[in-house]
Amino acid sequence: MRKITTSAYMPTDIKVENVGPNVAKVIAYPFETGYAVTVAHPLRRLLYTSTVGFAPTAIKIDGVSHEFDSIRGMLEDVAVFIINLKNLRFKIKGDSKREIIEYSFSGPKEIKGSDLTNSVIEIVNPDAYLATINEDADLKFTIIVEKGIGYVPSEELRDYIDNDYMALDAFFTPVKRAVYEIENVLVEDNPDYEKIIFTITTDGQIGPIVAFKNALEAMYQQLSVFGGIVDIDIPANVSSPAQTGEHSKLFESVENLNLSARSFNCLDRADVRFIGELALMEENELKDLKNLGKKSLEEIKSIMEEIGYPVGTPELADQKEQLLKKIKDLKTQKSEG
Repeated sequence: MRKITTSAYMPTDIKVENVGPNVAKVIAYPFETGYAVTVAHPLRRLLYTSTVGFAPTAIKIDGVSHEFDSIRGMLEDVAVFIINLKNLRFKIKGDSKREIIEYSFSGPKEIKGSDLTNSVIEIVNPDAYLATINEDADLKFTIIVEKGIGYVPSEELRDYIDNDYMALDAFFTPVKRAVYEIENVLVEDNPDYEKIIFTITTDGQIGPIVAFKNALEAMYQQLSVFGGIVDIDIPANVSSPAQTGEHSKLFESVENLNLSARSFNCLDRADVRFIGELALMEENELKDLKNLGKKSLEEIKSIMEEIGYPVGTPELADQKEQLLKKIKDLKTQKSEG
């Protein structure tokens, strides 16, 4: 029997499941009848259109004047070379929004994504093929990589770049797939409540949980415009776990992160036992851990992003002392036990 209420039921359960590399599920329930699709559909659209990513926006190739040209000694025509370049997924290291990078290759050589990685740029699909040049070829090109959202066609970029560059269609979104399912769940004696199951897949530029966070932030920002004409009294129980201090994930063992043996052993030797210690640690602190290599650092950062607590999570700053005290107490209990 349905009860008379004066407000919609607030979902109380939310779970995050890591399904595989760059794939995660976000599950939330129970929603009132009809509310699940109202929430899920716009979030799915925002995952595709508002998630921040990186893409090459322009290219300049020595000796080439247009995209239908060819390069002596290169197997691919320029048009095919550009298509291959677009298939590479770039990531700017650091906080820069725009980088100009020069490359120079001499043959014979098969050029892959890994050959473009340097101190400024990372290629997240390093095995992707770019071009093949023979022993007589010298390939020199400059690309502009930018940070953005959505898709921007080359026609809209031509007035924005120098004349000696060719504008490229920019596919910024790192979200390869975002789908949701809605299932019924039983609440008390009512079977008509709903559960949302999001499955998010990214290309590796960012993790799926970070993409989900981007979509939520975009939704909040868009809706906040109405705050200028109406005052909305949001009940305290709407607060997120980050606001209420409910961070049960932080007090789980780092063993639950399923790190490689090398990464786990390094943390173990440094007496880093709980996930919360990584979330509260600045990246420089993590780098300074003895024998922690670059590969292990990137693995830890990636997994922490996946679970929604990137290294140095800024939202935890206000509760840092309180959380560290609880972790210290847990360590003491564990050692005494």
